[in-house]
This record gives sequence, structure tokens and C-alpha cells, in this order.
Amino acid sequence: MELELIFKIAAVGIIVAILNLILKKTDHDEQAVMLTVAGIVIVLLMLIPEIKSLFEMIQSVFGLL
Repeated sequence: MELELIFKIAAVGIIVAILNLILKKTDHDEQAVMLTVAGIVIVLLMLIPEIKSLFEMIQSVFGLL
């Protein structure tokens, strides 16, 4: 896993946390929840290629398929 990916995930987390605080202070709780869910989806989409390469490595190590 590259260090750049970790920094990207941390940046998304920080931005989501700050915006979440702002939305909760302005009584927009529903939008804050949706923002949190969107942040999780963005991070998961960033991790999909890494998970794919992990499974490919596991398949090559154990000789599956």
C-alpha cells in the first residue's frame, strides 16, 4: 500500500469530519449523515484496486484458479 493512498484517505476523513461538524452545528443532521456515508463510499472506492491486488496475490501464492 502506497503512502500516497494513506494520505488521500486521511484527507478525505479530515474534510468529512470538518464538514460534518459544520453541518451538525447548523442543525443539518440529515445532511451530515449523508456526508459521512458519502465519505465512506469514496474511501471504499479508493480501496477497491488495492483489495483486488490483494486477492490476486493470494490466488498466486496458493495457486488458486
